[in-house]
Amino acid sequence: MTAEALPVTVEFAGELFPVHPGDVFTVGREGDLAIEDNLFLHRHFLSIHCADGLWLLSNVGSRLAATVTDSGGRVQAWLAPGARLPLVFETTTVVFSAGPTTYEIIVHAAEPTFREVARFDDDAGQSTIGEVPLTPSQKVMILALAEPVLRREGAGMSELPTSAQASARLGWTLTRFNRKLDNVCDKLDRMGVPGMRGGVRSYATGRRVRLVEHAISARLVTREDLPLLDAEAAPDD
Repeated sequence: MTAEALPVTVEFAGELFPVHPGDVFTVGREGDLAIEDNLFLHRHFLSIHCADGLWLLSNVGSRLAATVTDSGGRVQAWLAPGARLPLVFETTTVVFSAGPTTYEIIVHAAEPTFREVARFDDDAGQSTIGEVPLTPSQKVMILALAEPVLRREGAGMSELPTSAQASARLGWTLTRFNRKLDNVCDKLDRMGVPGMRGGVRSYATGRRVRLVEHAISARLVTREDLPLLDAEAAPDD
């Protein structure tokens, strides 16, 4: 590709950052998009630059990872430290967690390499192989954890609730909530989703933030599902 690429735009918390060919846009505690108040975040975590007409997203950190997906949640990649991916979609969503806080960045491409084509469903409503089957109670459990992120205005940041706070939101006992959380994390772990298990000290918090990160990126839950929370929490007549 010899023609000069068009700029891309990075969106975060309602603010837009244009990035032009020749620029190196950095995300971290320092950089063009500086999130200064989170000491769990690398000083330099992500970078966006153009090489040979192709826009690239790189993880320049040493510990944190990010989830990258297209706008429809049909393509998802795990961007580990040292890895990089081409930004080929018209809209690319980047979700990552640093400590208990989850962030979302959206990259808009004026000239995407890949354009979505019409999808034809001919399976008469049957589930596609590879989709995650969730029971209604498993879905509202994820919603209770993801609620602060889903309710935010624009693409911002949110502190995730603890298991105790999420179970209280649903009107469940903590034992029931943790049992549902175990089941969902085990199911995703068997499907190959990274981060569902970890060390003894990091397991409780780490799996919650990774679950929310994956659920939002894969569109397992969306803002349109939030009324299910109030329905679950409402006392029976």
